[in-house]
Amino acid sequence: MRKILVIGAGGQIGTELVLELRKRFGNETVIAADVKNECPVHLAGGLFEHMDILDKDTVRRFIIENEVTEVYLLAALLSATAEKLPDFAWKLNMEGLFSILDLAKEGHIKKIFWPSSIAVFGPTTPADNTPQRTIMEPTTVYGISKQAGERWCEYYSALHGVDVRSIRYPGLISYTALPGGGTTDYAVDIFHKAKQNKEFECFLNEDTRLPMMYMEDAIRGTIDLMEAPLESVKIRSSYNISGIDFTPKELYDEIAKHIPDFKITYKPDFKQKIADSWPNSIDDSEAQKDWGWKVKFDLESMVKIMLDNIN
Repeated sequence: MRKILVIGAGGQIGTELVLELRKRFGNETVIAADVKNECPVHLAGGLFEHMDILDKDTVRRFIIENEVTEVYLLAALLSATAEKLPDFAWKLNMEGLFSILDLAKEGHIKKIFWPSSIAVFGPTTPADNTPQRTIMEPTTVYGISKQAGERWCEYYSALHGVDVRSIRYPGLISYTALPGGGTTDYAVDIFHKAKQNKEFECFLNEDTRLPMMYMEDAIRGTIDLMEAPLESVKIRSSYNISGIDFTPKELYDEIAKHIPDFKITYKPDFKQKIADSWPNSIDDSEAQKDWGWKVKFDLESMVKIMLDNIN
């Protein structure tokens, strides 16, 4: 019997992922788990479990006793926040992964999804159309932990036969969750300021180009990868996937077509250095070839949906 556990369900990705998984597989099949004591309001229609991924014994017991077959491990500290709390970021981002990989090695879990990020790349990586296999010298705690995680996923797959699957997410944009401490989160916050008729102060330079993706594409891609036949998943580190890429100025210009009086200023902070180490655009031909990945939303359609749905 299929039983899916989403750890970190209260975060930006987790909220929409849980809702889509429940839609596809049923409320009783999907358990949302988060370190928050109370179930997030968006997830109140199904099963919820208070869970701290660093409480290894409790996590282990819950997964075994509830016969969980699939785990989506989303609990992590994101890029900008991780730079402020490097020790805790490493602990959270790595120890949780080991707990889940070991459970799969022992046969308690059949399939794992673990998210990586464009943060695994660095200033020496080719910035344009960054290939699947390339130089990876991350300069942030978040990127270092994700790079290490990719290698461990690959290791557990090769030596222990663990079915672990992963995507290197670009910046993700959604109207259902507030920014969560990432370097690309300006592209979420800007919509809230626009709808509130407030001037937006961007923490990146106007010409900083970064890979981005509308959340619906990311959720679809995640589930499509997890549902792909075993033989189609050729890469066990993490797949590049690409959505759209734009600068803060290009995003502002598109929003201003709908809200002409909207104003923006630029005041780069420490996140600018992080953004400067990341790619401008991503080559995702391997994901397209292996399991049929294809992006749906462009900048114009994404902006319209965001403005239509943010209150």
